[in-house]
Order: sequence, then structure tokens, then C-alpha cells
Amino acid sequence: MTFRRVRILILLGILAAVISLTWLEQSLVRSWRGPLEVVVIPINGDGSQQAAETIRALQESDFDDINAFLERETARYGAKLSPAMRVTLQPELQARPPAPPRDGSVLKTIFWSLKLRGWVYRQSDEWLPQLGTIKLFLLYHAPQDGMALAHSLGLQKGLIGVVHVFADPRQAHQNNVVIAHELLHTLGASDKYAAGGWPVFPHGYAEPDLPQSMPRQQAEIMGGRYVNAAGRLVMPASLAQCVIGSMTAHEINFDEGFRRRFAASD
Repeated sequence: MTFRRVRILILLGILAAVISLTWLEQSLVRSWRGPLEVVVIPINGDGSQQAAETIRALQESDFDDINAFLERETARYGAKLSPAMRVTLQPELQARPPAPPRDGSVLKTIFWSLKLRGWVYRQSDEWLPQLGTIKLFLLYHAPQDGMALAHSLGLQKGLIGVVHVFADPRQAHQNNVVIAHELLHTLGASDKYAAGGWPVFPHGYAEPDLPQSMPRQQAEIMGGRYVNAAGRLVMPASLAQCVIGSMTAHEINFDEGFRRRFAASD
């Protein structure tokens, strides 16, 4: 066998191993047989003193909103998971993740995704990846008038979230809305909003059976916002105003996962 063929076989073996690990990891988190294991890694996103102070004051209980949201929504779909999520808060990370490409080209995005996964692996200081553990890198920024944060993201492959949030206690509940949105991306949920942030009807709306013109007071979590009685686009104040719609539930395996779970316990 030539060296070229040996090299090809080795590369194919590595590819097969990566595909197998990705499948196994997704099976673990989407089985809903226990709480999601979530590691939160805070990062000072702008180097500000306010972000540094916010990070120093962080506690695992600051993310209880997300667990309560998942508990409520799993119960609504036929299961009672308590807790639905288990958070481990890690010390502040000094390094920052690689920024996504600005032009959004497919090839550059693929290379960036691989680069991000490599960066995450290097931060772990472990030989083997933490299979089934969702890693959320929270970049904190001091709020400024008129400032819009960079786009957050969640990757299903690698179970990675890079989330830009405000370093302001008054924003804590809305921060958790953004974090929960990206968390569900890692489980396979897709965005349900269009240009300008408007939710797509019907799957991006809470109560999708109602007419689109009827105002809402809740948002579908992957739709991100709701349209109020004045016809304005509103970001929910907290996860208490958010629900998981039927399409999102299907994407994150609520239905099939729950069927298997409760069929086994009958």
C-alpha cells in the first residue's frame, strides 16, 4: 500500500471518528433523559471595568431563569424534568473566541466553525472533549446609549454558544433570553425570524393558531420577539414571556425524546 493511500485511510478514519462523536454527543443531549449539562465561561468582551465587576459577581444561580423556563416548557410538552439544566460556572477566561467572518461566505464560515471548535478544545486543557456538555462563552459588554451588541450564535456541532450580553444587573433577565435562544441552537433549533428581527408566521409566533394580526404578549423563543398591540416589535423582558413552539420542540427532539423516555417508564 502506498503512502498516499495510507494517508487517505488515516484521514477517512479521523473523519469517521469525528462524525461518530458528533452523533453520539447529539444523542446524549437530545435524549432528554436527564438535565442538560451546561458550562458557562464568562469573558470580558470589551475590557471594561463594568464587565469585570459583573463577571466577578456572577453566580450559578444567575441562570436559574433558564432552568425554570426549560422545566416549564418540558412539562408543557408532557414531561417533568427537574432540574432540566445543570450549570457549572467557570472562572473568567482571558482569551476571546475567533470572530465569525463578516461577509458570511459559506467557505469562510465553515473554516471559522472549525477554527472555533479547535479554539474551544484548546481552552479545555483536556485530552478528550467533554461529550454531551454544552459550552456557553458569555462575552460581557458595558452598555452604552445606542450600542448594539455583536450577533450571538449557537453551534450544534460541538455544542458551543458564543453569546454577547450586557454587563448590567438590570439586563440580567433579558440576557437569559438571549442565552436560552443560543442554548437551543446547540440542540438543533433554527431561527424563526426574518429581516429586521420580525418573527416568521406561524412558527415564530407564540399562539400560532391565532391570526397573525392579533397582538401577542409572549414570544416564541426562536422567534426572539413579539408584536404588541401597537404593532411594534418587542423583545421579551424575561423568559417568563417566552415559549417553545411546536416546530422548535420537534427540532430539539422534545416529541420523540419524550415518547421514548415515558414509554420506557410505563
